[in-house]
Amino acid sequence: MPGKTVNSAIVLLVIGNALALVSDVVIKLLGQDVPVLQFVFLRCLCTVLMLLPFYRMIDMKAPFAGLGYHALRAHIGIIGIGAMVMALATLPLATANAVFYAAPLIVVVLSVLIFRERLTWLSVAAVVSGFAGILLILRPVEIGWGALGALVTAFSLAFNALLVRKLPKNQTMVHSVALNYMLCLPVAGALALIEGRDWSWSLMLSAGASSFFILGYNFAVLLAYRHVAANQVTSAEYTGLIWAVLIGWIWFNEVPDLWFLAGSLMIVVPLLALGLKNRQASAGRSIARRNESPEPEAVVEAPAELR
Repeated sequence: MPGKTVNSAIVLLVIGNALALVSDVVIKLLGQDVPVLQFVFLRCLCTVLMLLPFYRMIDMKAPFAGLGYHALRAHIGIIGIGAMVMALATLPLATANAVFYAAPLIVVVLSVLIFRERLTWLSVAAVVSGFAGILLILRPVEIGWGALGALVTAFSLAFNALLVRKLPKNQTMVHSVALNYMLCLPVAGALALIEGRDWSWSLMLSAGASSFFILGYNFAVLLAYRHVAANQVTSAEYTGLIWAVLIGWIWFNEVPDLWFLAGSLMIVVPLLALGLKNRQASAGRSIARRNESPEPEAVVEAPAELR
């Protein structure tokens, strides 16, 4: 089965991040005149429809377990998808994705503020370096709606990643995602009507393609993390930034400058260092467990968050 070894898990993450970039390209090709709120509604609708064949993976005995947190995540997600469309429409593909990758740094800060977690010196360095990198990439004198959209997207991803901790532990990914997007539909539909733009069912094709590729990304991540500890392969997630640079350069003629390269390194390198430290710590704990018990505990990590 794919994902059972470290190498196959890395391949899955590389492919998955490429699929996510295809979704970004689909959104970027819509241009700046896209009816944003209408697109958000159609993408939510398409996602729900695409998950219908997997209805057997939904727990019908408790379909609305964790409803409050699901509803909160759903409405944060509406903001995040809308902001992402704005960012991809106006920013270079690689610039937008570099800011999206700041979400793990925001998670670190929010974990301290909300869950009172303790920061190590490396975590502090990663946060400071990451936010400095964002400033280098965006450069305050150039901040506009696109840059603000990218930042809002990163914050929405971070909040929703933290809220995963509050969801029922026995829910499948299909159950959580389906319920999340079903709860999006009433508010997203109302906002699309309030937007007042002419209805375009042709936009359904783009929304469907975006949903398809993002779901492909999430299933690839799920397979990758199911049998392998996340800290062993999570660095492969950052190949998404490489895909963004290559596709932006080749397809949209967006040549990254030195500001972008320096800022990206300031975001990604500390995160890789944190991942390496966590991997070493996990290895040390595994050795300690083997000395205490003949059966080491399995390491289970949550899959990456939907974009």
